[in-house]
Amino acid sequence: MRADSSFQVIFLTLALLALPQPGSAQGTLDDYRRAATVQDRVEGLTVGVADAPHWIGDTHRFWYRISVDGGAEFVVVDAETQQKSPAFDHDRLAAALSTATDDTYSASALPFRSFEFIDDGASLETDIGSFKWRCSLTAYTCLSVGPATQGGFGFGRGGQPDREPRVSPDGRLEAFIQNYNVAVRPAGSAEAGGRGGSGGGRGGGARNYTMLSYDGSEGDAYQLGSIQWSPDSEKLVAYRQRPGYDRTVYFVLSSPEDQLQPKLDSMSYRKPGDVLDLNRPVLFDVESRTSVEIDDRLFPNAYRISSVEWRGNSEAFTFEYNQRGHQVYRIIEVDAETGDARAVISEEVETFFNYRRIRANSRDSGKQFRYDIDEGREVIWMSERDNWNHLYLYDGVTGEVKNQITRGEWVVRAVDSVDVAERRIWFQASGMVPDQDPYFVHHYSIDFDGSNLVSYTEANGNHTVHWSADRQYYVDRYSRVDLPTVLELRRGNDQRLVAELERGDMSRQLATGWQPPEVFVAKGRDGVTDIWGVIVRPTNFDPNRQYAVIENIYAGPQGAFVQKDWRPISNLQSMAELGFIVVQMDGMGTSNRSKAFHDVAWKDLGDAGFPDRILWHEAVAAQYPWYDLDRVGITGGSAGGQNSTGGLLFHGDFYKVAVSTAGCHDNRMDKIWWNEHWMGWPIGPHYEASSNVVNAHRLTGKLLLGVGEHDTNVDPSSTMQLVNALIDADKQFDLYVRPGGGHGVGGQIRQRRDDFFVKWLLDVEPPDWNSGVTLGLDEETGEPLEFPDDDLDAPSFFEQDDEASPYTWW
Repeated sequence: MRADSSFQVIFLTLALLALPQPGSAQGTLDDYRRAATVQDRVEGLTVGVADAPHWIGDTHRFWYRISVDGGAEFVVVDAETQQKSPAFDHDRLAAALSTATDDTYSASALPFRSFEFIDDGASLETDIGSFKWRCSLTAYTCLSVGPATQGGFGFGRGGQPDREPRVSPDGRLEAFIQNYNVAVRPAGSAEAGGRGGSGGGRGGGARNYTMLSYDGSEGDAYQLGSIQWSPDSEKLVAYRQRPGYDRTVYFVLSSPEDQLQPKLDSMSYRKPGDVLDLNRPVLFDVESRTSVEIDDRLFPNAYRISSVEWRGNSEAFTFEYNQRGHQVYRIIEVDAETGDARAVISEEVETFFNYRRIRANSRDSGKQFRYDIDEGREVIWMSERDNWNHLYLYDGVTGEVKNQITRGEWVVRAVDSVDVAERRIWFQASGMVPDQDPYFVHHYSIDFDGSNLVSYTEANGNHTVHWSADRQYYVDRYSRVDLPTVLELRRGNDQRLVAELERGDMSRQLATGWQPPEVFVAKGRDGVTDIWGVIVRPTNFDPNRQYAVIENIYAGPQGAFVQKDWRPISNLQSMAELGFIVVQMDGMGTSNRSKAFHDVAWKDLGDAGFPDRILWHEAVAAQYPWYDLDRVGITGGSAGGQNSTGGLLFHGDFYKVAVSTAGCHDNRMDKIWWNEHWMGWPIGPHYEASSNVVNAHRLTGKLLLGVGEHDTNVDPSSTMQLVNALIDADKQFDLYVRPGGGHGVGGQIRQRRDDFFVKWLLDVEPPDWNSGVTLGLDEETGEPLEFPDDDLDAPSFFEQDDEASPYTWW
């Protein structure tokens, strides 16, 4: 061999060694151990992170909880003097609670995150477990004072029916349902016995009530919950309802805990295309016993019709009408004298009307934002009519737009409050600040006429603002995925910084090798629109290796899902620890951007933003040579379960492995509100085009399906129908069924998911868990290590039917 040839060989060898190499150690038992312990290893290392502040009554003082070495402490701040002090004596309170509860607590590990000052600050109350505790901050003694405050909200399933009569505002009469009709009687005079506890049965003697209607029947009955009295107590409105199809979903509970034999369970669960209840408002004059059924020409085909809201002067009432198909939404006002109906606002769109935008801190997410002023003479209304979600001021008498209040290529995210006297609105918006993530929420106020726009937040981050009662001060709390929480005190009149109260310090956490998620932006399918996502690396990341990629997907059009705020650790981190790069991005078809961005989902949930997602992946790989596009997996649950399986069916040339849990694999099988909102009504061939079941024959790659036997969110039959279609198409796949499992599936599903990706993306055989192999012992407790969680994360409440009833609003 010539000398120059030897030099060429050496040079080529060195060049090859310099290229990223496949990671031979990835997917090992040590990697599993690191995945199981990563949260514990970084927990508590970032300090100075403040929770949301709480203003104390009408004062200029507030408190918050902040992370410190070994746990957390509570701090009180005086906004006027900027003096910070402990909220109480942490040592003495820990001792008092330990004595009272017969448990052991320390000053930095108190058993609560929130509390309320009472007795002018001399005591506090807080929930601990199932009980409410009151602690003196002078004597430092604690007593149980009753059950814990009930938190959260239900979804309207399994509750007891409301049978309470509706009492008139003047307290004289109460309205109730008698034999499917509306009746009234003197308040508090209900007789014992009789139907519905109202008396008046056959042979029951003289009755003490007056019938207002006689046309109700079993199949067309007046609804007690719909009754609304006028403020002057002279009239009332009730809905007469003709029931639609009450579809029942059945569950076979194969392995109940309390008996050997299986159980049958069921629930009401309407699906796209089902016949809905027909609700018609009827106006009653109580004294004359006359009634008027309102002409339904303005609301002929209701998907939902809201509860009635009376004007304060009793001259009219309003309700909201959402037409089947979600393309017409109206505010309808009815004259209380004549019964004549008119549309105050009529919103008609070509695709879907996104009525699920809500007032901040409200659970009333079934109604579009509106704010009536001066008995409805003016209305503030939210709309996407100019391609961006904005506020409009309507003349409530003529139905004309007086002016657009907010405008620009950005979106109003929520309205915090309205000051009618000052004609001013406080609201949240995103996308207004140049060179920042367009999903970051900032806070503003503006006059009704669109003038005097004031910004209260400026830093590059996702913000929440907490105002003092008189708005003289506010606390701005913000963060990013790579910036621990910052807490600032500012003045309300000029927005000037009074004091930086806290700034999180993650230096010790960075020293472990952990890195915060990296924000990455690439162009979408149109070559113009930015697609935003995050990249999560393992803590032992080596840029000289090549890494298989797992995309965590949830493409539901009801929101946007990429992490924006600081967290001590991403929920994607444990999966990355096995030797993967884990990513998430929001493609077109998700919310909180322009109407055009959102409309990509219209009648095509199978799109799931995949053209944007794949371009995003390719942009990352073009920048980072360690990002291996030949080994891309995808995982998700619920709508993400549909999406991840769809990745293999419709884009099998890109995605090679998928793990899908609790998927809605055919949109005709899932809950009616979520699917008809985005896929439209009536049902058409576009439903089949997006169906994983119909397209099961397209499967390439490796697929693991997971389903809980008792999933009350997504009908588990949706997964089993996909299983059937895959078998009929002679496709190979894996299936995990958790007896009794719910929407998070549960059991071994996280372990099965991780093993599946290790085997098929890393080409490594997972540990043989049946042979006695374990993750090892916890260094502190000596107990065997386990996978971080039995359940995969279930989606937020936005995918649940979070209204009081699946079909009506009262």
